[in-house]
Amino acid sequence: MNHDLIKSAIWQSIVKLNPMKMIKNPVMFVVWMTFLVTLLGGLFPSIFSMQPADSYHWLIAFILFMTLLFANFAESLAEGRGKAEANALRTKKKEMIARVIKDDKEVMVAATALHKGDIVRVKQGETIPCDGEIIKGIAMVDESAITGESAPVAKESGGDFSSVIGGTVVVSDQLTIKVTASTGESFLDKMIALVEGASRQKTPNELALSTLLTSLTIIFLMVILTLVPFAHQLHIELSTMSLIALFVCLIPTTIGGLLSAIGIAGMDRVTRFNVIAKSGKAVEACGDVDMMILDKTGTITFGNRMAHALYPVQGVTEEALTREAMLSSYDDDTPEGRSIVTFGETQGYHMTPPEDYTAIPFTAETRMSGIDENGQRHLKGAVDAVIKRAKKMNIPVPDDLLPLTDEVAHQGGTPLVVMDNMRIYGVIYLKDIVKPGLPERFTLLRKMGIETVMCTGDNPLTAASIAQEAGVDRFIAECKPEDKTRVIREAQAKGKIIAMTGDGTNDAPALALANVGVAMNSGTIAAKEASNMIDLDSDPTKLIEIVEIGKQLLITRGALTTFSIANDIAKYFAIIPALFLPWMPRIQMLNMMHLQTSHSAILSALIFNALIIPLLIPIALKGVRFKPTTQSRLLLNNTLIFGLGGVVTPFIGIKCIDVLINLF
Repeated sequence: MNHDLIKSAIWQSIVKLNPMKMIKNPVMFVVWMTFLVTLLGGLFPSIFSMQPADSYHWLIAFILFMTLLFANFAESLAEGRGKAEANALRTKKKEMIARVIKDDKEVMVAATALHKGDIVRVKQGETIPCDGEIIKGIAMVDESAITGESAPVAKESGGDFSSVIGGTVVVSDQLTIKVTASTGESFLDKMIALVEGASRQKTPNELALSTLLTSLTIIFLMVILTLVPFAHQLHIELSTMSLIALFVCLIPTTIGGLLSAIGIAGMDRVTRFNVIAKSGKAVEACGDVDMMILDKTGTITFGNRMAHALYPVQGVTEEALTREAMLSSYDDDTPEGRSIVTFGETQGYHMTPPEDYTAIPFTAETRMSGIDENGQRHLKGAVDAVIKRAKKMNIPVPDDLLPLTDEVAHQGGTPLVVMDNMRIYGVIYLKDIVKPGLPERFTLLRKMGIETVMCTGDNPLTAASIAQEAGVDRFIAECKPEDKTRVIREAQAKGKIIAMTGDGTNDAPALALANVGVAMNSGTIAAKEASNMIDLDSDPTKLIEIVEIGKQLLITRGALTTFSIANDIAKYFAIIPALFLPWMPRIQMLNMMHLQTSHSAILSALIFNALIIPLLIPIALKGVRFKPTTQSRLLLNNTLIFGLGGVVTPFIGIKCIDVLINLF
């Protein structure tokens, strides 16, 4: 945290003393009103029927002022981190010239003059001037200015990788783009507004908590007002300043001062994780998620099937099968092909590279690939395609071939059959590898009460095998986009909160329907518009971390609310006995803290009330340390740490301050 950020936050904390800003926080607005009454009462005591101001009066006024500053400082510090990031994003927006296509001619105009629907051409080395959809061309685009990822990504017209973002750079070839956002509505503009907090609105939970805090404030006001006739009846003189100070000590100023900072910091944590949340409500919903819908490919598995084992048919040695499999993959640059060669080498086999050969590429029609070495074909391919070719060439199909392929399918793998011009050698077991660490993560999610559902286009046998290995709760095999929508509707009808990821236009309906829809930045515009979060890194597994951030936000808010209310209750029982002790010596036994005087008790409590806000700012900004566990365990931990801590801390803090006050 740099000095400029702190200096800016201090200045903003003074600016926020504006009553039009303070009224947005009911609890702190009440504190602002008490400060105003105290200040005016000190300057014009006759108007407020007060005694002329003494040092006690001005000390209370000063402490109330510092309480307001500390609360505003917490919010300004949280906002300042977002504004610093927004300024960094603004530097990426520079004056750009766009090459607009009109009547088959290129017209150079300022990027700020572009409108939705304009057609622009961007050549190699040029910055894309606006958000758009590629209508012609294929190129590599450097998106590091937005995502931080240095490796360029391929973009092309049609499909799920056709959208581009203004501010990114074309590093190869050229693109023709249709503008999809007018000036001020671009992705970068929205990012700036979101991280700066300009479009931040209170979430439903924040509104509910604000209502609770306001209610508590009214209750404590009634308590203070009740003390006045009670004291009068007992001929006890309680000054207006003592009542004001006592009132401020009892209302929930701690959570009232930190509430906005917690919400802003929650969105900031998501942003620092390279995810753009369109609203605080989306981040908050993550904390309530009951079910996560995850695509198998790319999320649960790497998506690239890798060679896992080789099964020779009867009469064929493992060496012969391995050699033939490596030859059939010699010119195959796909991840699957490379994995077959690598697998053979790890088994200790070394292939003699063919000297004169012709590559046989995979096609949708033949469903086989390999090489032709002087007329001798070395092939691998789909089971039915290879059997069909073998029968056509009068090559016998081994009796144990189909049992071997069925075994691979039952294990969740993809079988490829290897053959040449003379015979069938055996089966390659291609396995979609489950990402390491996911089973353990899913176990933790299950402890937190979150159900995981895997969606895959695989057949039920393959899907069941991968689901078991990954440790998901259930799966949907041969899943179509409408199946995801159906599952979401059924779960929401039972009151569940759903999170899912997607990148294609066909995912848009489900993303819009889910409570938390995370679209990949590499996906289509339709998917990004339907979602309420966008992952700039296009990493589907990040959904798990996003949910944990949401949980941490709710836990932090709940923990500090518990601490604040426990604080208020403790302060009540700490101050009241000391306040009435001079007139009621019999309650000495209730003065457990042995505070020196009623004035020192009030001042000690008020100082503690102010200081606890900046002391808790690091927790509000960083969040309560979150360890995935059961809801009951979380509740117990927070009750012990923040509930009990909220009761004990004021007794210790107020006593220490009282001792220091009486030293001077």
